[in-house]
Amino acid sequence: MMSKSDWINKVETPCYVIDEYRLKKNLEILRSVKERADCKILLAQKAYSAFATYPLIAEYLDGCTASGLYEARLGYEEMAKPFGRENHIFSPAYRDEEFDEIAKICGHISFNNIRQFEKFKDRAGKASCGIRINPEHSTQEHGIYDPCGEFSRLGTTLVNFPDLPDGAEGLHFHTLCEQNADALAETMSEVVKKFGKYLGRIRWLNMGGGHHITRPDYDIELLISTIRNVRDKYNLEVYLEPGEAIALNAGYLVTTVLDTFTNGMDIAITDASAACHMPDVLEMPYRPNIQGSGVKGEKPFTYRLGGNTCLAGDIIGDYSFDSKLNEGDRLVFEDMAIYSMCKNNTFNGMALPSIYILKENGELILVKKFGYSDFKERL
Repeated sequence: MMSKSDWINKVETPCYVIDEYRLKKNLEILRSVKERADCKILLAQKAYSAFATYPLIAEYLDGCTASGLYEARLGYEEMAKPFGRENHIFSPAYRDEEFDEIAKICGHISFNNIRQFEKFKDRAGKASCGIRINPEHSTQEHGIYDPCGEFSRLGTTLVNFPDLPDGAEGLHFHTLCEQNADALAETMSEVVKKFGKYLGRIRWLNMGGGHHITRPDYDIELLISTIRNVRDKYNLEVYLEPGEAIALNAGYLVTTVLDTFTNGMDIAITDASAACHMPDVLEMPYRPNIQGSGVKGEKPFTYRLGGNTCLAGDIIGDYSFDSKLNEGDRLVFEDMAIYSMCKNNTFNGMALPSIYILKENGELILVKKFGYSDFKERL
């Protein structure tokens, strides 16, 4: 792999850099899990949809899953069709004018409730159809990411599930977000308790995403035993559809310091924006690591880093460094492959970051460069 001096100063900023070496390490872990658990693993494109790397992902995983027509088209065009992989979809509700195309390109379709299933099942063609269930068991504290929260619009609760409708071949639940296997095991226990009478009547069970499988402290053995227990007991095909785990820590956002000044504390303005280029920093909230930095006060020089937009809250965070920051310095944010390229925007007319791939052999490849037309044409 290239050293820091070999590639960081060669890219234009702001830019995303996908680290092929780290991506492959994640994929190797996931392939091992699916082989040992005898399950299938899909890429959840909502977290990572940089399709230039789909040929690599297709070597390790079983396909993609989508949240809407455009993601489904991307998965079909870039993975399912050229590599013979599976293409799945779940949406809270389907649009009449889009469904026929979805049915042509997706092999599995999950419906949010029985009403949606009954409405569209006769138009699903050869697709295997299932229903998303809500086990009503929260394992996290962040309400915005909790599909089991009060008044949830995602999945069907037991009281609204009088019976498995004719033609439904699978059940789907997705309740986790950046969690370990203990949360899955706990949730699976609730699924069995509430919906277990249907598990012997279906062909497949989709356990959704939110599994942080490639995190160093993840309990892979518990994950495998949880999957195998359900699979063996009910003779089911089990699917996982992680997003973050596939590209966790496998990408960077490189930015340049544009200005520094003091207003009660030292402040640095960068050409990367939290609001535009790493929205999870504001939405989660989330504090990405910067290579060579520390938390506030840990190192001699602390700065509040902000983006170059008019939004007062466009603050990336407080970071400390071994030396003073100067105009022109490059900063490298880590773990910037997930929920970045697929969620960024052009607020204030900010340019979208270019996308590079840092190949395993050290070669740096420009995948995409954006310009004014990308801002103008979307309006």
